[in-house]
Amino acid sequence: MLGIGLFNENIKIALGSIRTQLLRTVLTIIIIAIGITALVGILTVVAAFENNLNSTFASMGSNTFNISQYESQLRGSGRNEIEKINPIITYSQAKTFKEKFNYPTALTSLSFVATSNAEVKYDNQKTDPEISVLGIDEYYLTNSGLEVTQGRNFNSFDISNNVYSCIVGSDFVSKGLLKDTNPINKLIAIRGAKFKVIGVLKEKGSTFGNSRDLRVMIPIQLARSLFSAPNINYSLSAMIQKAELLEPAIENATMCMRKIRKLNPIEKPNFGISRSDELVNKIANITGVLGISAWLIGIITILGSSIALMNIMIVSVTERTREIGVRKALGAKKSTIAIQFFIETITVGQIGGLLGIIVGILVGYGISAVLNLAFVTPWGAILAAFITSFIVGLVSGLYPAIKASRLDPIEALRYE
Repeated sequence: MLGIGLFNENIKIALGSIRTQLLRTVLTIIIIAIGITALVGILTVVAAFENNLNSTFASMGSNTFNISQYESQLRGSGRNEIEKINPIITYSQAKTFKEKFNYPTALTSLSFVATSNAEVKYDNQKTDPEISVLGIDEYYLTNSGLEVTQGRNFNSFDISNNVYSCIVGSDFVSKGLLKDTNPINKLIAIRGAKFKVIGVLKEKGSTFGNSRDLRVMIPIQLARSLFSAPNINYSLSAMIQKAELLEPAIENATMCMRKIRKLNPIEKPNFGISRSDELVNKIANITGVLGISAWLIGIITILGSSIALMNIMIVSVTERTREIGVRKALGAKKSTIAIQFFIETITVGQIGGLLGIIVGILVGYGISAVLNLAFVTPWGAILAAFITSFIVGLVSGLYPAIKASRLDPIEALRYE
């Protein structure tokens, strides 16, 4: 009980010292908070990026691969190299591939982006010209990992008979034209053609400011007739229902596409094939590098904060030399003096850490909102910040506490 009472007394003395040196304490807290803010803020934004990118690319169905004009990665070239420009995938090539690629358990989908600036009308209302219209077939949603929360997906009858029906993004129902009404079987107009809504997609959010919930999907042939722009680039995707057949299926698809593109055996492919799991792994690698960079920046900033805290506590020890002498003359032990300064330093560190966490989360939330990224509470960053601020206080208080405990009481009483 005596030990606990002495510890509580030290806490009271430490807190009293903090209050009497309010300006210095506030400045120290701000210095620590800046370091923790940098760490938490960066990790919050990284977590938001990671969540957003993973939800974007992982939305592809499992055991799925895409065939497109280029691979799904940044295209670059060396200084002295000429970048290879692949020809687009035409409708006839895409259709031929879908007909000839009859691999076991494969579901092949054909699609294209008809426009990204359509205007959609419902009754007397209309949207801004910012709606994406996609021409798809009955397998597109399955292969893309998209879900219908209301209504249904297209079936083979809808696609083969060019039924004037559509599937809309969640924004149409949550805050758009079809808000506060049952959207199923409602008629919306696109370029003068009326489509019956048969389904509503599950919310997907935004990617780099582009909403994935402001889109309308219509049968591919109707999209081709309404949006007859030249040089339309088509995309293909295939889902293999048995995971063990994915690799041979990709090899088969590559050979099939090479024949369709009329490539000789020594020519490199002039198209790209990307697997869903490869995309997710690439995103994980990118976000991993971002996370490591965030830690490095945060650690450098926090290192500066800890040095500043240590210097301020050393100054505090110097200024309170006479106080320390009086306490030692009255019987205070070295450990008691050391604990007092430890508690002061750790308390300041924890207050600075708490302030930094709050500001860091707010900064991360603000940046996420500006970039239209879904905010993710960075629990790992918060835990790391608490531990880091504790370690900063512990390490920063070590030398000042030892210095204070070793002061000679007679010399300390003489100090002015």
